Amino acid sequence: MKDGKPWVGDQVHDEESGRDAIVTDVRGGSIYVLRAAHGPDLWKRRNGHRLTVVVPHEEQDRAPQEPESDPRPD
Repeated sequence: MKDGKPWVGDQVHDEESGRDAIVTDVRGGSIYVLRAAHGPDLWKRRNGHRLTVVVPHEEQDRAPQEPESDPRPD
């Protein structure tokens, strides 16, 4: 998110289409280019007021954590 609005890399829920998507571009600060979270579809939305951030891009960039090893000998 940037300034409280969805931003590039955020996973959002598009209330108008009812689908989840990834924000791939923000043009002019108000036109959102969206890619389906599951599938190849692309579409645009004016304004972000009907987009709800599901997973911010900061959380998506994190690599999965390795499980801690058991320090006890076998």
